[in-house]
Amino acid sequence: MQYYGIDIHKKYSTYTVVDEQGKIMSQGKIDNKIESFRQITSQAEGGSKAVIEATCNWYYIHDLLEGMVDEVTIAHPMRTKAIAAARVKTDKIDATTLAQLLRADLIPTSYIAPPEIRELRELIRYRASLVRIRTRVKNKIHAILIKNGKSSIHSDIFGKRGRAWLSSIELRPVYRLSVDGYIQLIDFLNQQIKPVTHEIDLMAKSDLRAQLLETVPGIGHYSAMLILAEVGDFSRFPTAKHLVSYAGLNPSVHASGGITRYGRITKQGSSWLRWVMVEVASIASRHSSRLGHLHSRIAYKHGNNTANIAVAREVLTICYHMLRKGESYKE
Repeated sequence: MQYYGIDIHKKYSTYTVVDEQGKIMSQGKIDNKIESFRQITSQAEGGSKAVIEATCNWYYIHDLLEGMVDEVTIAHPMRTKAIAAARVKTDKIDATTLAQLLRADLIPTSYIAPPEIRELRELIRYRASLVRIRTRVKNKIHAILIKNGKSSIHSDIFGKRGRAWLSSIELRPVYRLSVDGYIQLIDFLNQQIKPVTHEIDLMAKSDLRAQLLETVPGIGHYSAMLILAEVGDFSRFPTAKHLVSYAGLNPSVHASGGITRYGRITKQGSSWLRWVMVEVASIASRHSSRLGHLHSRIAYKHGNNTANIAVAREVLTICYHMLRKGESYKE
């Protein structure tokens, strides 16, 4: 058995190959092309395993290696660093450390989502990125209005009446040019967002799990599909607490000398799942008496932000049990 530790970067990768006794068989640096990886794996005899860290381009490297070695493992980067902390750090040392940890079966692995889940994630995140860009553009217009002391009587200045008001107000030429340009950019972004939203809506309507999630107050087509895309297989979490931890919504714990202190949430795991659950929580607490009572009780003692996190944690727990049991939400 041969073990490949691969430290990947955007344009190249550094690899180390060790045998079952931990002896280094070869090391080197290659570009991230299929021919290069095929060349270093073609000499493997008696089976082979490879490990890479979950970096920005792990999808591509993982799919390349999948047909070349017997098993590909994705290492959790933060936990791997905790195991193999070193004062001297180079690409070769990292690759060797990965290979030796793989040989000793000490790699803290990351979940490898199947291709269809990865594609769904990309679609969901693409829409989210467009919406965030549109929000930044809208904020630019609000900033221009503040600079010029303009305030609208319309709650939505980007609606039909608000647009008419934006076109009618007097602004200096440079600001008028900016506002008109930003409005055109918003219209263009709306055109890009519309077909993506339609595609996500169609997927949600044909997915039974999404239909179950949408029975929860605050969860719509988009948020349901985002939850499903980020979690993937719910059964991989033995308990709801594990899922909450994956979303980074669990509080940090400091226990020493019999004294336990709870701090801020860890924010480790899926930032997208954590974000959507907080968004859902702000709506759910207004439309559910049960969740609204939870929000009010915690907000009274700890403030609105802490209450939103608590509701987000509760909603995610509810979603976990709903999908595991195949039941809809019950107030």
